[in-house]
Amino acid sequence: MDNDGLSNEQTEKILQFQDITGLDDMNVCRDILIRHQWDLEVAFQEHLNIREGRPSAYATESRAPAVVNDRFLQHVFASVRANNTPAPSGIGGFIGYVFNYMVSFWYSAVSAFVTTIVGLFRDQESIPADPLGDVLKFIQTYNERYPEHPVFYQGTYSQALSDAKNELRFLLVYLHSEATSEAAAFCRGALADPQVIEFVNRRMLFWACDMASHEGKRVANSVSVRTHPTLLIIGMRANKMIIMGRLEGDCSPEELIRRMETVVNDNEVWLNQARQDRLERDLTQTLRQQQDEAYQRSLQADQEKQRRKQQEREEAMRIQAAIEAEQLAEQQRKEDIERLKLELAEQVPSEPEAGAPDTISIVFKLPSGLRLERRFHNTNTMNDIYNFIFCHPDAPDSFEVTTNFPKRVLQCTARAPGADPGLTLLQSGLKNREVLFVADLEA
Repeated sequence: MDNDGLSNEQTEKILQFQDITGLDDMNVCRDILIRHQWDLEVAFQEHLNIREGRPSAYATESRAPAVVNDRFLQHVFASVRANNTPAPSGIGGFIGYVFNYMVSFWYSAVSAFVTTIVGLFRDQESIPADPLGDVLKFIQTYNERYPEHPVFYQGTYSQALSDAKNELRFLLVYLHSEATSEAAAFCRGALADPQVIEFVNRRMLFWACDMASHEGKRVANSVSVRTHPTLLIIGMRANKMIIMGRLEGDCSPEELIRRMETVVNDNEVWLNQARQDRLERDLTQTLRQQQDEAYQRSLQADQEKQRRKQQEREEAMRIQAAIEAEQLAEQQRKEDIERLKLELAEQVPSEPEAGAPDTISIVFKLPSGLRLERRFHNTNTMNDIYNFIFCHPDAPDSFEVTTNFPKRVLQCTARAPGADPGLTLLQSGLKNREVLFVADLEA
């Protein structure tokens, strides 16, 4: 088996399938797995169905596929019974023999052609009401009379052709006629031989029906069966189902095997070619699927990359907008503070003169280390102290005022216009000379 194009997993499945089915040809195992999308369980179940004569899930119930019935493409084997006709002698006898042979040959060819055409019209006009019933009834009757035989295909002729085509196997067709003594001898003899049974079961699908039934008569007309017993070997050649061998008359088991081997060996190349074509189609489909999957992965990777880039751009724009908004808000806050400082500066009371009674001298220590010293009247409020500190350029925007010892936080906060100005300096416990510390609340 050529492993080119097969993965290790597919090769392993082929070996497993060969092990559980006992098939010798690994190319056949590979072909069966390909048709079932490499599903080992489904492939084995379908193979088991075929081996036991049950139609596969893919067997069609519609009209049988067209079968090419061209005697020039067939191996034709006639009866091997003794012929009592004396051998031709002399030139006249030889000419007569050739003439009779040519007449017989062309009569058979024209008869087959006419029978095929008539059979087509008859087939269009008359379709058996229960073809499967005809087949199953024949199998039951045959089993009672001839218990030894190859495994019968338990489906219609149409299903058998479909499975033979899909499975790339030879289809052995037998149309039985109980009225002929040769057919009865053939069923008891050659067809019941263990070696024949083993050969047919291993190499072919075996479909049979009674000529007396509607289904059997219809099939016999379509394939031009005129002699009993007659076996037909049908297979696929150049994508067409054709009759490859016509085995007419009773014969020994050894002769029957030789005939079947001749047909199989001469036409096996067509089935191998079909398997190779199917493998190439599967490999092409697999390659195309892999390329499509790789393209989809690449496309998804590109789309994901573009999506991440877009997210990064959007995030950068969001951050930039947030920074600009923050900067704008900070700028607006500073402008508001500057405007507020100008407004509050006008509300700061004037500084009393040195030595004026009821004054308090206060030293303010700012966070920057700057010392501010100013006199206030003891009736000035803590709001006046806040406004004085707030309006200084070096003062923090948000602060608290504390004493040194004992350390306490003074009620020195911003107040809305018109609100209670708060405690006076005297009420806050400030006297004479004080040192107050300004702490930055935003530090």
